[in-house]
Amino acid sequence: MAAGARPARAVPEPTQPGRHGKPVLAPLFVEWLMGLDEHWVTDPTLGLPRTAALRVRGNGVVPQQAAAALRLLLCPRRWEVPA
Repeated sequence: MAAGARPARAVPEPTQPGRHGKPVLAPLFVEWLMGLDEHWVTDPTLGLPRTAALRVRGNGVVPQQAAAALRLLLCPRRWEVPA
């Protein structure tokens, strides 16, 4: 494993049982999909209900996307397509 690389983590279940027994989106899956550390907003000690955890994630930034945007802004010539 490369220096600074994080070990791969298993994909969490995308859904969980809702109040009425039907599957609903799982906040742990959203966290994983966005590339965030496990329990970034789903840590049980935070006590966030499922809907609040999803709202926080929905208003958050995907770190990889933010890094790409900064690279584009700081090094625009790097992204030019050769003629």
